[in-house]
Amino acid sequence: MEKQALPASSCSLVLLEETKKGPHLLSNGGGGGYPPAAANGSLVPMAAAAASGACAGPDKKAGVVTGAGPGYQERETWTRQMDFIMSCVGFAVGLGNVWRFPYLCYKNGGGVFLIPYLLFIFVGGIPIFFLEIALGQFMKAGSINVWNIAPLFKGLGYASMVIVFFCNTYYIMVLAWGFYYLIKSFNATLPWSTCDNEWNTPNCIEIFRHQDCNNGSLANTTIVGNMTCAELANARSPIIEFWENKVNISSGLEDVGQFNWELMLCLMAVWVMVYFCVWKGVKSTGKIVYFTATFPYVVLIILLVRGVTLPGAYEGIMYYIKPDWSKLGEAQVWIDAGTQIFFSYAIGLGALTALGSYNRFNNDCYKDAFILALINSGTSFFAGFVVFSILGFMAAEQGVDISQVAESGPGLAFIAYPKAVSLMPVAPLWAALFFFMLLLLGLDSQFVGVEGFVTGILDLIPGKNHHRYKREISVLICCLLCFIIDLSMVTQGGMYVFQLFDYYSASGMTLLWQAFWECIVVAWVYGADRFMDDVARMIGYRPFPWMKWCWSFITPCVCIAIFLFHLVNYKPLTYNNVYVYPWWGEVIGWCLALSSMLCIPVSLLYKLFRAKGTFKERWAHLTTPVWGVHHLEYMAPDMKSLTSLSPGTDDNKVIIFESVM
Repeated sequence: MEKQALPASSCSLVLLEETKKGPHLLSNGGGGGYPPAAANGSLVPMAAAAASGACAGPDKKAGVVTGAGPGYQERETWTRQMDFIMSCVGFAVGLGNVWRFPYLCYKNGGGVFLIPYLLFIFVGGIPIFFLEIALGQFMKAGSINVWNIAPLFKGLGYASMVIVFFCNTYYIMVLAWGFYYLIKSFNATLPWSTCDNEWNTPNCIEIFRHQDCNNGSLANTTIVGNMTCAELANARSPIIEFWENKVNISSGLEDVGQFNWELMLCLMAVWVMVYFCVWKGVKSTGKIVYFTATFPYVVLIILLVRGVTLPGAYEGIMYYIKPDWSKLGEAQVWIDAGTQIFFSYAIGLGALTALGSYNRFNNDCYKDAFILALINSGTSFFAGFVVFSILGFMAAEQGVDISQVAESGPGLAFIAYPKAVSLMPVAPLWAALFFFMLLLLGLDSQFVGVEGFVTGILDLIPGKNHHRYKREISVLICCLLCFIIDLSMVTQGGMYVFQLFDYYSASGMTLLWQAFWECIVVAWVYGADRFMDDVARMIGYRPFPWMKWCWSFITPCVCIAIFLFHLVNYKPLTYNNVYVYPWWGEVIGWCLALSSMLCIPVSLLYKLFRAKGTFKERWAHLTTPVWGVHHLEYMAPDMKSLTSLSPGTDDNKVIIFESVM
């Protein structure tokens, strides 16, 4: 691997002799955010480097180097670069692409929704997506230690860890439901296609035949079973009754009800799959995602071919892409486009920095960001054709407008789709195929979410505390803890708990808040030009200045504008537009949201108050980057011998060198 040397004009390094026994050079796992202690216990001032005469230029900062101690462990990297690409595709391309994007297109004017969507890709999606991957690759650390680039703002790392932990907790429930439906698909007759099951009610009806009721004179005529046209309005589809009565939805959040033992076993099985796919690290996960990330595309293509041949498919597709230009004047359309970008690109979760940290230092992450953005948004647009060809078919079969069959969230996956496959020839085959695809779409996102969380935790454990099975134990504890919390979602009231997590813990507000601070810290605390130089050092050329402009001005303004709009137009959480959550349910939800959002200001204030000196001195200390040993390797080739220094000898030094970025 080619190493890049420092320019001749740069500062090399300054050695400050240590006065305490033991190494001050810590591994990436144990690196702190502060300069080492001097003999009197105070912090070694960064000005010492400049005073030595080795450094020039008032705009350059010194930095503490960590990672050269005896406990230093080489960070593993992807076996091949395609492993990284496939992992990012598997994580960012998920269930939201299949149901949320098509629904938002339908809701916000069809094809005209693509205008604000494409705009937000270039002012928010790609710049932050690239920022997170490049930051992880440059710092070679997970979501917490990556902020050693400005240690005062390490709260950003803790916030992302809280968000991704909540995501790992509730997101897997969709996989459990999908696995449950997959198992139920292996029946000669799909259980949600008939009304003769124990969970069905007298209001259940298989075929609505609304067209027979168009004549008003037939209002009191019995047309289906013992139902009249007047009673047909209260009839319920067997798929809705299967979802609400069999999978179980109680009357509200306060009505916990009983455990669904079948669903709990499905949840346990999915967590076991996730554990054994993640426990050995990226070298094993990188192989698994080749299948989990590509097979859903095969199924989507098959479903599209089948969908466009169904009656009503053309009307459904036209409903999807026909632009309603009047919608462009509505603020909500632009807000939906912005939040969808942050959701679908998985921004602010810290998992992208974890994935990037396993890249080679010289990997071209700039090119990767554009490729991945194209794949992500292209998948969303393609999935829309699949979804609306089937919804058009359902609308034609039921004799209703397509607006009555299009739903968002779990409703589209577990009501609309099962109904669609039940009306197809060889229904069990199509059902099994769809839910297997749904399972794979969610699994690879779950893999990377758990990987990102565990990577952040392991980076906090010093290398000297290395245990042979440290990773396996950490993944096991993470999975068990999430599983215990998930037990609240396999009860009859579990859907309400699920929506509470979904709406608050990883909502648009928390992700927008996180993205805003990421841009501010990199662009204004560390320096946008400085980070652009870092990227150029890695990839060999300087990215287009648009990235720097977005980080500095455009993206923070977009984030804070959408964030404020959310707050001003906040509405209490409801389920199915009918059930309104109680006040204490909203309190729990806001606690979930604030648990991540407050990490940033609380951590910042805590570090500032704990430090000594004037405010200017505290700020200087706490915003000084803490470098890793790989920065020495790539930024100063003549420093390789430093990694062999032994603790407790006169050769052992505290290394401080000036960054030339």
